[in-house]
Amino acid sequence: MLFNSIHFAIFFVVVTTLYFVLAHKYRWLLLLSASCYFYMAFVPVYILILGFTIVVDYFAGIYLENSSGKQRKIYLIASLIANIGVLAFFKYYNFLNDNLSVLLNGLGYQNSIPRLSILLPIGLSFHTFQAMSYTIEVYRGRQPAERNFGIYALYVMFYPQLVAGPIERPQNLLHQFYEKHPFDYERIVSGLRQMLWGLFKKIVIADRLAIYVNTVYNNAEHHNGNTLVVATIFFAFQIYCDFSGYSDIAIGAARVMGFKLMTNFNRPYFSRNISEFWKRWHISLSTWFKDYLYISLGGNRVSIPRWYFNLFFVFLVSGLWHGANWTFLIWGGLNGLYLVFALMTQHFRKGVDKVLGLTNLPGLNRLLEISTTFILACFAWIFFRANSVHDAFYIIRKMFTSRGPVYFQEPSMIIYALFGIVFLICVEWRQEFSPHRVSLLNNPHWLVRNLACAMLIVLILLIGVFDGGQFIYFQF
Repeated sequence: MLFNSIHFAIFFVVVTTLYFVLAHKYRWLLLLSASCYFYMAFVPVYILILGFTIVVDYFAGIYLENSSGKQRKIYLIASLIANIGVLAFFKYYNFLNDNLSVLLNGLGYQNSIPRLSILLPIGLSFHTFQAMSYTIEVYRGRQPAERNFGIYALYVMFYPQLVAGPIERPQNLLHQFYEKHPFDYERIVSGLRQMLWGLFKKIVIADRLAIYVNTVYNNAEHHNGNTLVVATIFFAFQIYCDFSGYSDIAIGAARVMGFKLMTNFNRPYFSRNISEFWKRWHISLSTWFKDYLYISLGGNRVSIPRWYFNLFFVFLVSGLWHGANWTFLIWGGLNGLYLVFALMTQHFRKGVDKVLGLTNLPGLNRLLEISTTFILACFAWIFFRANSVHDAFYIIRKMFTSRGPVYFQEPSMIIYALFGIVFLICVEWRQEFSPHRVSLLNNPHWLVRNLACAMLIVLILLIGVFDGGQFIYFQF
């Protein structure tokens, strides 16, 4: 079920109404049932896969809490193998098998392992990582094992963030299912406003930019370098508005019912370096890798070469998490190289800034840093969006060698797309740099808030793209 569909609108109204009508002791059951229906609206049979991992991790948590010594580690490993095994089979089986075939063919052999027609369960990477965070936290003694099977199942399946996050830690979410959430008008309106903002970003900006980006990237051989540069910049805003729009709708929908989900995006394109960018982009995933992989590898408490390796390796794994394709692996590795290079050259760059006098011009220096970070992010996005590694390098080569007028489809489409980008930048610029960092929809003046909401609704109805476009991160 897509957030940008009439189906979800009806679903949300019915579930939310019943949630406040029902007594508190029955609400978890309603949410669990609604979450099952929400997930089964995609591919019904795949709820069995989700059920398998839920059962495994539920009992693993209890056994972890009741055991000691090496036995605890065995239970943790069994839980991780079950989760990673499901993820590896459905997401990486064909990728690994295809690469094995290429390797064997190069050696003169034939791969006898068959390729399978596997449809990736929607949001598999998200709820798998959320489930793993639960068993890891129980193992580390920072979260008591959940004894109510239904509540634990709801923790994994909570419909607002089931298929694309935010990836919640058990300490933040589990206890909220036991708390009473009364009907609170101000909280409900605040949640609806955030949902509206997310819907605007998805339907008006992301889906409209997608029309241009898909046309250019899927037919790169017919377009010159300037057009490819524009399409790449458009994709940077498309993927941001698509994913952050989903997060806004998810967080807003949860807030309406009284649940607090973590912030997943924090205006990443205003970052001054790549390190800051990844503290602002997909925060729930970045912190997941930091807490459970980076620190486990030793973090920065190791020699400098090993520290650089840890950073680079985590980004490689992050790239692979995003998709079973070499393009994602290169995208992750490229971001890792950005970060390592920035650490290796930080003293040199500070010296250059001092020589050029940029330290005395903080405004200009900040603008240059933000612009450089955005350009680096856009260059990496080429690999993320390209259909293949060959296409990615072909696009990069054309960007530097082929010149010509920028291709535009319909003038009105480009005008709407540019309007959406400029509008987004203005709103986020005010949030980033205004003294009080007040967003347009949370302005203290009720008239401004209501006019802003009315304006977003009108813009959605007038220039929104209602083609049922799926959220990009659903494929992960």
